[in-house]
Amino acid sequence: MMNKQPTPIQGQAGVMLLEALIAILVFSLGILSLVALQAVSIKLTGDARYRTDATLLANRLIGQMWVSGGDLSDLETNFKTGGDAYNAWLADVAGTDGLPGVAAADGDVVSTLPTVDFVPGDGQVAVTLFWRTPGMPAAERHQYTVVSQIVRNP
Repeated sequence: MMNKQPTPIQGQAGVMLLEALIAILVFSLGILSLVALQAVSIKLTGDARYRTDATLLANRLIGQMWVSGGDLSDLETNFKTGGDAYNAWLADVAGTDGLPGVAAADGDVVSTLPTVDFVPGDGQVAVTLFWRTPGMPAAERHQYTVVSQIVRNP
């Protein structure tokens, strides 16, 4: 009696290769997801930085208003949009360490220049900052507004 060698099952050929290819596909999708997550994280970190800078710049201006001398009319004259103290503060806002996109284009003031508005006779001031992140379309802008009450002791 002769022992016959078992023949391999032909239906299983290439299954291991297919499993390896699927494993590589799943691994690749995982890596691509991590790269996309990192890109979003970097963008959000940049946005948070600009928002923090806007907060600090607005609070700095309000602090300057609090320590400045004079009555409320002097305060409004100096710090309202276009005043001397406003222009000095604007140089910081639009400087190299300020907010991006705060500049003049073609001699016209763009919509990202900060504004300072006062409620007449009330001492209430609203400081609004606008900025565009690099690569942001010209029609869009970010905004941060601080409202404060400046009161002078008699």
